Amino acid sequence: MFSELACGGGLALASFTSYAILSSPFGSLVLNSLAIMDYAPIIEKKRQLLTELDAKISAPGFYDDNKAAAEVMREHTRARKVLEDWETFTTAKKNLVDNQEIAKGDDEELAEMAAEEIPELEALIEKLDGEIQYALLPRDPSEDRDAIVEIRAGTGGDEASLFAGELFKMYQSYSESRSWKVEVLEVSESDVGGMKDATFRVAGDEVFRFLKYESGVHRVQRVPATETQGRIHTSTATVAVLPEAEEVDVELRPEDLKIEACRASGPGGQGVNTTDSAVQIWHHPTGLYVKCKEGRSQAQNKERALQILRAKILEHRTNEENAKYSEQRRNLIGSGGREEKIRTYNFPQGRITDHRIGHSVFSMDAVFAGDINEFTEKLQAAEMAEKLKDAGITDSDEE
Repeated sequence: MFSELACGGGLALASFTSYAILSSPFGSLVLNSLAIMDYAPIIEKKRQLLTELDAKISAPGFYDDNKAAAEVMREHTRARKVLEDWETFTTAKKNLVDNQEIAKGDDEELAEMAAEEIPELEALIEKLDGEIQYALLPRDPSEDRDAIVEIRAGTGGDEASLFAGELFKMYQSYSESRSWKVEVLEVSESDVGGMKDATFRVAGDEVFRFLKYESGVHRVQRVPATETQGRIHTSTATVAVLPEAEEVDVELRPEDLKIEACRASGPGGQGVNTTDSAVQIWHHPTGLYVKCKEGRSQAQNKERALQILRAKILEHRTNEENAKYSEQRRNLIGSGGREEKIRTYNFPQGRITDHRIGHSVFSMDAVFAGDINEFTEKLQAAEMAEKLKDAGITDSDEE
């Protein structure tokens, strides 16, 4: 069957073969009989697009419009990656066919070696197929961006602050596993060694694409160390993941800002505590407020505060756009709102449940050590299924 698939600047025809995607991160939750696609027509369009983008980038005056240039560069990066993945995909498929033939041959040593490589090639093909599908579907334009992450202790007092600190370490470890860089922008520690709130920047490859699902209320159920009667307490922490905004995305007019220097308080070293290095900024049109004190100078704190403010303003605009999404999609994936309970960490049962997709894991230690990949993959799969439906791709049995 053939379906129209929204792809970049137009619509492309996609044909499906007879075998289903079962093992890729995007597999089981997509559509039950959705099968690996024949990408050739779409890939050819991507090659043409890349040639056109190369010409634009090489043209005189390309950087005269910074915002337009940044978007072209992002589109160029996406197109190039799809083509690179396609080359690896087609090579892997050819190698798989060759290995399957060799594995049936009379040379036992060669057959054994070929057979050992087959599972790895199959896994690579399935993974790249999911990646290519994801890249060709309509996408969130912020997915390639770095992210500003805010964690705030919610209900639960000291226990909530300890939980917020654990989430901070979890995201640090997750970022390290993906070779992302974490830069702490603002932190307020609690008296018990936890965090009242923390704001940090994560920079790297497709950060927002993978971290965006973490926005919402995280709930923990456990017996606090200070609980003498063994009662289970419920505490919460709020996580907000914002795509980092560039200056060309958000114009901050001086007349819209109130900027003040103030005395930093709390931990941070002698230099921070004895100088008016902290900076607080109000943005009058939105009522947003930002304070930053972690830097060693007023200029550095001002730059960081403006960085956070731009991200918050961009988030404000994005929320307005998200309000246009279908109710079904908001219910499945979640709006990313700060008030929405998305995940529960139940220590007595050793279970972590993501409420948006109804999925649970029983690997508490691994998750807090930064392994949140299973949740991310299944949330991506659920979002991809919705995008496929929005693009008009239906179950092949219905055609």
